[in-house]
Amino acid sequence: MNSTFSNVTADQLRRAAKIKEKIDALQSQLVSILGGTNSGAAEPAPRRKWTMSAAARAKIGAAQRARWARTRGEKKK
Repeated sequence: MNSTFSNVTADQLRRAAKIKEKIDALQSQLVSILGGTNSGAAEPAPRRKWTMSAAARAKIGAAQRARWARTRGEKKK
């Protein structure tokens, strides 16, 4: 297809419009046969809920308490 839009005749535009209509009809038939949608983008996988073990929570809590104790100790001086 080497022609640009300025060089296209009215007859060629009509033929192109008919071909486009046929393509659209065939695509809709294909979608109805396959039973899917033609959205183009797939739905992302659901995110899993992140859980933490009791030991990990205890370790993080102990580290935070140590940080607060250090901060309080610096303020008293």
